[in-house]
Amino acid sequence: MKAFWIKTNWFIKTIFPNYIWRMPTCEKIVYLTFDDGPTPEITNWVLNQLQKFEAKATFFCVGNNIEKNPAIFNQIIADGHTIGNHTFNHVKGWNTSANDYVNEVEKCEETIEKSSVKRQKSRLFRPPYGKIKPSQAKLLRSKGYKIIMWDVLSGDYDTTISKEKCLKNVLHHVESGSIIVFHDSVKAFPNLEYTLPKTLSFLTEKGYKMKAIDFD
Repeated sequence: MKAFWIKTNWFIKTIFPNYIWRMPTCEKIVYLTFDDGPTPEITNWVLNQLQKFEAKATFFCVGNNIEKNPAIFNQIIADGHTIGNHTFNHVKGWNTSANDYVNEVEKCEETIEKSSVKRQKSRLFRPPYGKIKPSQAKLLRSKGYKIIMWDVLSGDYDTTISKEKCLKNVLHHVESGSIIVFHDSVKAFPNLEYTLPKTLSFLTEKGYKMKAIDFD
């Protein structure tokens, strides 16, 4: 099992206040997010699950995957979900220069706009692996990007944990305002297929609304 915080530690949130870790609210609202798509069949399955529960989400898309799957990408938008930027090639910030990293983000942004029927734009950004240098973050914020991190990490991408553990990661830590991370990827799907429907059912039964992140 890989070491990671399921519930992001309060200290991390304190020392990185310019990143968005959760969405303050007095209402019973949570924010579902999906990283790494769009992925054939898997993203379509996710969209169907969300539709069943009238849930909205934010999809942090990889530019290269958008280019390969423009129809799925446009279906995300048509279904009323919001789009986020996840770089063009899913690069790790810690191993990339600031200029190269920003170029990756801007290339993904160009792909989002040119691939969208509605000429979609997005200033929501999530760093792949959650790894980003302060210099990279400063440059992106200066360009108007909001860096979206998370409050709850499902761990669906971790092939060493059980699907039951993945579900527990979410249900035992979610609260109003939580930003929850899932992945619409081939690697994550065995855990996601089990966890997502049960999460949606649980949140609905508990009276939560599931909304997309949107600052417009």
